[in-house]
Amino acid sequence: MTHHTLKPWLLTTALAIACLASCASSEEKAASQPTIERIEQRGKMLVGTTGDYRPLSFREEDGTYWGFGIEMANEIAKRMGVTVEFVQTSWPTLTADVQAEPQTFDLAIGGITITDARRETMLMSDGYLANGKTILCRASEADKYKSIADIDRHEVRVMVNPGGLNEKFANASLPHATIIVHQRNEEIPSLVADGDADVMITEITEAPYYVQTDTRLAAPLLGEPFTHGEIGVLMRKGQDDLLQLVNDVISQMKRDGSLRRLHEKYGLVYEY
Repeated sequence: MTHHTLKPWLLTTALAIACLASCASSEEKAASQPTIERIEQRGKMLVGTTGDYRPLSFREEDGTYWGFGIEMANEIAKRMGVTVEFVQTSWPTLTADVQAEPQTFDLAIGGITITDARRETMLMSDGYLANGKTILCRASEADKYKSIADIDRHEVRVMVNPGGLNEKFANASLPHATIIVHQRNEEIPSLVADGDADVMITEITEAPYYVQTDTRLAAPLLGEPFTHGEIGVLMRKGQDDLLQLVNDVISQMKRDGSLRRLHEKYGLVYEY
């Protein structure tokens, strides 16, 4: 009987091919595995959030997160019996981070407005909080701003954070104002109060917090937002099982009153 021995380089090549086939098979299996099942096996849900949007999502210097959206994320994870790990994202990179390969988090939460553009390329949950564009300004100048026309003047310095809907709104609706882009959203209210800008484009979800915590600020158009929308949970396409679970949690929280109580806790009462 003749014995055949594979040459070392042939053996190495064969092992490499076998490994690639095995790895590809594992990746395909993971990709086809229901999202909830993967999260449950992992034991934690990875949640992308900007951490710069009081009172919906804010990251303290010690790394802890708090806010309305953070509590919503905890409720969703509780439904699956897993813990939450928050992953830092940003408004300019939000879409890319949601769609990244390999996947960096399971869903994103915290001040994310539901839009048709986002729904074209990603999944968005039902709304759980009313939203709309408004302004923050110095309390001493609140009487100056009664309409969008009062803001759309060259001498009015309007500050926005980059990459999000606030910047898009300012560029589209305030062509004559002086637009200032500031990288850190959470710093803008203080900069307006200090006189480094005159107006901040913000949301009706964010403005009340700063008016309550800084008497130098006012939101004179809070009851008349420039736009009307809702905030929801954002995730990549193909996660329909996770989307259904998130919508079920939102629906249950509306029915049992816990969502209303959460609105009231953060001063964000929304009538359903």
